Amino acid sequence: VVVFGGEKEITLSSEHKTTRIAGVVSDQSAYIMNADCPGLKNLVALQGRVPVNVIGSVAKGDMLVASNIPGYAIVDNDPKVGSVIGKALADKADTAKGTVEAVVGRV
Repeated sequence: VVVFGGEKEITLSSEHKTTRIAGVVSDQSAYIMNADCPGLKNLVALQGRVPVNVIGSVAKGDMLVASNIPGYAIVDNDPKVGSVIGKALADKADTAKGTVEAVVGRV
């Protein structure tokens, strides 16, 4: 989970329920913006089905927001406006760090 801000254009999220959500770092992309720009590049999913790092248990359909653990989301089914990363498409029963597929950008 990344947010707008930091030394570069985006940085890992680390503030619970932040509204500065930029998207989710992905290893696949249908379209790569700014591919010819110099420097380090990260593919950031702005919309679609994407694996999201989460902490805690998750149920299919739960809304995900940034947690206070850098780069991880957490469930919040009563989020403040602008803080939603996406909706979970799978369940995760344990409370440890893990990954679930989620729909981002259309919630």
